[in-house]
Amino acid sequence: MKIGLFFGSFNPVHVGHLIIANYLVEQSDLTELWLVVSPHNPFKERNTLADDYDRFDMVAKSVEDHPKLRASNVEFDLPKPSYTIDTLTYLTEEYPDTEFVLIMGGDNLGSLHKWKNYTQILKNYSIYVYKRPEYDLGDLVSHPNIKIFEEAPMIEISSTFIRQLIREGKSIRYWVTEETRDIIESSGLYK
Repeated sequence: MKIGLFFGSFNPVHVGHLIIANYLVEQSDLTELWLVVSPHNPFKERNTLADDYDRFDMVAKSVEDHPKLRASNVEFDLPKPSYTIDTLTYLTEEYPDTEFVLIMGGDNLGSLHKWKNYTQILKNYSIYVYKRPEYDLGDLVSHPNIKIFEEAPMIEISSTFIRQLIREGKSIRYWVTEETRDIIESSGLYK
């Protein structure tokens, strides 16, 4: 089994995340793709995040009817902040017969050298990269464990923009799934 791991704050998850996830699981050799909700990305401020379980619930509800996409809260029980290498190591130990592949946007590939133990990630795991507009892929683009998906859709949507729409009282319909919108509206998230 070959599982792609798409890490993110998903604050909130939006259709751009889901389009990329669906594209990669359908256009690659992945058996499944897990959207891994990160409780605390070391490069982001914790106080800007909605509750971990609210974010996980939005992802889980958004992918529950997709046969190849799954929400994962594996990092909830790991030390904080969440470092990708620690999660990859944990999952590899827990599922020794599974090959895990890291999914990332081109914006992250250019800064991968700043990640904890990034050389270990490059050595032991494949990385599937979807291009992001106006980002330099950096020097690692030709590494043998990196595969660039040139045809991946370029989606100009951000969770920051969606949170801004919510604060301004504007509609987020079509930016997020109905399930995510229902959770946000019923719980008053991001107001």
